[in-house]
Amino acid sequence: MDYRVLGRTGLSVSAICVGTSSLGSHPAPRGTDTAVATIRRVLESPFNFIDTSNEYGDGGNSEKRIGQALAEAGGLPEGFVVATKVDPIRGTNDFSGDRVRRSVEESLERLGMDRLQLVYLHDPEKITFEEGTGQGGPLEALVDLRDQGVIGHLGVAGGPIDLELKYLATDLFDVVISHNRYTLVDQTAEPLIQDAMARGVAFINAAPFGGGMLVKGPDAAPNYCYRPASPAIIDRVRKMEALCAEYSVPLAAAALQFSTRDPRVSSTIVGMSEPDRVEETLQLAGTDIPADFWDRILPIASAGSGELG
Repeated sequence: MDYRVLGRTGLSVSAICVGTSSLGSHPAPRGTDTAVATIRRVLESPFNFIDTSNEYGDGGNSEKRIGQALAEAGGLPEGFVVATKVDPIRGTNDFSGDRVRRSVEESLERLGMDRLQLVYLHDPEKITFEEGTGQGGPLEALVDLRDQGVIGHLGVAGGPIDLELKYLATDLFDVVISHNRYTLVDQTAEPLIQDAMARGVAFINAAPFGGGMLVKGPDAAPNYCYRPASPAIIDRVRKMEALCAEYSVPLAAAALQFSTRDPRVSSTIVGMSEPDRVEETLQLAGTDIPADFWDRILPIASAGSGELG
């Protein structure tokens, strides 16, 4: 496994980050057992980077189940990084500074930690930039918690590229996450990557499979980024499938390595909700892909970039 320094944080993280958005969605008790077993397997694997959020799973189940696995392991192993995100209470628009402080308290309790290494402002598009950065808002609270030592480093994780660029311009963030916008289908995150590099901010790429299309193909998974894919996207992915078949390369391996092979991407978030997904992801990351394959697939990938923004 390749390990990379996470921007100016100084943290060393695996090139693949374990995503846990689905870890809390399976009903207990079986869901809890599966989730805990998944994290247990992660702790034994080369992956040392786990991503979660206050809102993942009903009642914060993702964080709770990670916390249970960590407690059983005797705490967070040395060298591991767990990142979480602040969120409003589900069903509300309360993204105030007070809500952010409560969100952090909830995460600390669920994870069983007394300090959070990395916390993201999650989906800031839920409010205006002025609300996010204004007095009494979420960014003010995050900076205060960082200055108190409750949080080690701050990040922003969202969708719209223009909005994330505005947040990076505050120079208060060490890490940025973009999802679905740096894949074989769409590379509209390119300006964000370039800006992050110029600022010394770590760029983390989430959803390299676009919600499943770049694993199962467009016939089995016709949606991209939570909505029906355009005919142009479907046509391009079919061309990619044909090329992958020619080289005996799984489409999912090409999609994952498109991200991991880029040295500007500090880590790529891949969802893992079952123990078997750990080994499957390792196999995809380790698949041998010839250089001439990339010479042929990258022009197809870039032919229609700019779908999402």
